[in-house]
Amino acid sequence: MITMLAVAKRVPFGISALFIGAALAVLGAASAHAGGLSAGVAKVDITDRDAGPVNDPLYVKALVVKNDATTVAIITVDAVALGEIGHIGNDYLPTVRARLQADLGLNPANVLINASHCHGVVCADVAGKTIQAVTEASGNLIPVDVGAGSGHEDRIMENRRFALKNGTEADSRHAYSLPPDEAIASVGPVDPQIGVLRLDRKDGRTLAVVYNFACHPIQGVPSGGNTADLTGFASKAIEDALGQGATALFLQGCAGDINPAFYKDVDHPRDAEPLGTMLGLSTLAALTTVKSKEDDRLTVVNEVIELPRANTAQRIAELEAERMRLVESLKGTSLNLKTFLPLAVKYSLSDEFPSYYAHRYMHEEMMGRGDLKKLDAENRANIQQYIYNIHTMEQLTRVQTNLDLLKMHQADNAAAGSSTVTVEVMGLRIGDFVLVTFPGELTVPIGLNIKKASPHPLTFVAGYTNGYIYYAPTAEQLRNVGNAQEDSDCILAPEWQAIYESKVAEMLKGL
Repeated sequence: MITMLAVAKRVPFGISALFIGAALAVLGAASAHAGGLSAGVAKVDITDRDAGPVNDPLYVKALVVKNDATTVAIITVDAVALGEIGHIGNDYLPTVRARLQADLGLNPANVLINASHCHGVVCADVAGKTIQAVTEASGNLIPVDVGAGSGHEDRIMENRRFALKNGTEADSRHAYSLPPDEAIASVGPVDPQIGVLRLDRKDGRTLAVVYNFACHPIQGVPSGGNTADLTGFASKAIEDALGQGATALFLQGCAGDINPAFYKDVDHPRDAEPLGTMLGLSTLAALTTVKSKEDDRLTVVNEVIELPRANTAQRIAELEAERMRLVESLKGTSLNLKTFLPLAVKYSLSDEFPSYYAHRYMHEEMMGRGDLKKLDAENRANIQQYIYNIHTMEQLTRVQTNLDLLKMHQADNAAAGSSTVTVEVMGLRIGDFVLVTFPGELTVPIGLNIKKASPHPLTFVAGYTNGYIYYAPTAEQLRNVGNAQEDSDCILAPEWQAIYESKVAEMLKGL
């Protein structure tokens, strides 16, 4: 105030009175906001436009939230992963964090980066674009009110794992065929909850929406073009509906075993837009129930834990033996695809008289001959053997594909020179919104466990965050190693789950 008065002495009285009044108003507003949160948001296009046709843009989005003591950056990237697979290198995360620390003074432990897990192609300079987005968001900080809540969406996804009647589990992938319908006993759970955080400007207009949901965004679009997939369409629906510069940031949840609905449909073009629009509309519906208020709670916990690596040498040997057994079980048949298909149709249309009309069968029987019946018996035996061979070959594709994954990770674990892998786990609280993270593809049961055990009603879980260590299925699912992708495309031993869930429970108590 002394400084304000000193400046006022150098201007005419009337103007100085106005100046002091305005200054007092500004100071009063700042004082009223003391203890509240400020936030800024930005998004930058990261689409690789040289990689082929583009259906819709991919973005990196940044939300910077700040109170008097803490600053956190929430960054979402329309990409399959942060390192290891896809188009983002392993140097991305340390590069971005180092630059943000040097340029903006951001604590690296307070930088949360989540990959949506869409399979779009990002540009080469995705790290630079990420830094640009956070820098812009940091320069746009304004006072905000905060609200948290949840929504519901159960139409757009399905669990891709199912229990088989033989006691094993299989999963639905384009990499191999599904088991026969009669082999399936039950399906796994989904998590229909949408976690919602809203940040509103002081005039009530929404600045940003952060929403968390569990589903692989791998549906694609009819054109086959580059796409942010269903989560990109969901964010667009939210932003278009809210308008006024609102930005929607999607945080991928525990999607390891969750596919888009009707993932194996062959009767319609793959189209993520209807599914994404439904997710966006359900998120908007949830927003109508979330009221924002002044709230200065902003807490970040970041810890590093060691998780045990798997040793699947014995299981690899068992699968190799199973592969050989399946190969040796294949038997010859006089049929090929060209002759099998018409026979299969004929014998399904008429079980009793498939080779000709009924009167001829009756005539042969009256004459004491059974030529057609003998032909039918031979054809039926060949059809059954051909079908058996088909199912066996389908099983071989599953075994071979998952065996390749196991061998890859077994080699990587051996080369690591350590029995454990180091992972970063983050806990974040903004108002009533509580989030915990993991760098791998968590499966839905883990997210459901954490939510159920949390002391906070609005607790959500984000996988694919601050790194990538492949799939992270439950200990129970890891008893199925080699039969489904999630338990085969994994570097972790079953004991990892208890260690992680115990650490998360501890972190949640501190939030």
